[in-house]
Amino acid sequence: MEFRQLPLLLLLISNIHSGHTEERPKPNVTIKPDHHVFRGDSVTLRCDIYDEGVTSWRYNWYKDGSTSVFSDRQEHTFSSVTESDAGKYSCNGTETEGSRRSNISDEVTLTVSVPRAVLSVSPQKWLTEGDPVTLICEVNGSSTGWTFSWFTVTGPGIGNHYELLSDSSRGAGGKYTVSSADLNHTGVYVCRAERDKTAVYSNTQPLWVTGVSPPVSLIISPSRTQHFTSVSLSLSCEDQSNSDGWTVRRYTDSGRLEDCSSLRWGSQTGSTCTIRATVPSDTGVYWCQSESGETYQHVNITVHIGVILESPVHPVTEGDNLTLRCFYPYISPPKLRADFYKDGSLIQSQTTEMIIPTVSKSHEGFYSCKHPETGESPKSWISVRGCHSDSQISVLHILSSALAACPYLIVTVVLIYKCCKMRGKTPE
Repeated sequence: MEFRQLPLLLLLISNIHSGHTEERPKPNVTIKPDHHVFRGDSVTLRCDIYDEGVTSWRYNWYKDGSTSVFSDRQEHTFSSVTESDAGKYSCNGTETEGSRRSNISDEVTLTVSVPRAVLSVSPQKWLTEGDPVTLICEVNGSSTGWTFSWFTVTGPGIGNHYELLSDSSRGAGGKYTVSSADLNHTGVYVCRAERDKTAVYSNTQPLWVTGVSPPVSLIISPSRTQHFTSVSLSLSCEDQSNSDGWTVRRYTDSGRLEDCSSLRWGSQTGSTCTIRATVPSDTGVYWCQSESGETYQHVNITVHIGVILESPVHPVTEGDNLTLRCFYPYISPPKLRADFYKDGSLIQSQTTEMIIPTVSKSHEGFYSCKHPETGESPKSWISVRGCHSDSQISVLHILSSALAACPYLIVTVVLIYKCCKMRGKTPE
């Protein structure tokens, strides 16, 4: 038995062998606001002793079985609690102007932990213009008393800093909702949770919004989203005017926001960025950024040691064909006969390629492939782009052609309508 527990042990023995015949009251310890608190919170311990014959007590506090350094008051407050204050607390009392004593209370445990804010996205981080999205910020193990602020991450490399959103206050309750996303909502977000004297920042969470008709195309060679290690990868921003005013940027899985030319991971010539030898840390989202700061063509790139899935870089248009293949770099030829999965469910087994002849919105999701001996590929998100705008243009073209071929059609319809209206009239 540890020496620091002797005071409490002696007190218990004294209670058992005491010559007093009256029943001693048993105190009750309460902790407010809660038994589980976070570092920096204010916490109050209170010892209540109920005895009709005693009006005033001197209190003794114990922590983990030993005498505490608390004062002899009924309440003790930690103005800013730390992990060292965690433990099991109990108390007893001695009559201030008499000889009566109380029993020892039951121990009550105070747990102190470091708060952690977690930022998530619903329904997903890959969006098309007009889609709704909600950013959700939560503090582990706690749901009350927190106020949330919202930021975007700006600045390349290690010098990342946070910029408060102009409408941050509308997400103070923990949810920041965008009813109709546009290109300006593309970015990397972070939230801050505050309560009393405690403030904590969350993990970063990106949102990628794809436009219907971007002014620039990000051309990737080899043209797929997943790549082997130790291979050359080229990313080119191409517009109709062949402008060199585009920069390739990326946001890696490790949370780094980087320019192609600012660090040693790539080299940029004109609007083309080249990675000479890919490594897993090159995994992230890549895009084209104009000199004025607009961003377009966000593409997820995964560098993997092992099996990869060959899937299209950009969204597939409704009605087009979709072909998926599975590759492994350490065999010849590298194409595998594999099983293909969508959102974790098997959709086709033991084939060298999976073909979806007519793609629809229902085919959107996360795809992967798996071989029983060589392993499983990472998951790649495949989005499907609607063709509504093209359909509307086609309908308008047909109508305009019909009217041009039959110039009297509108006049005829108007005359028939007027004739029918006059026939329907009766003399007054």
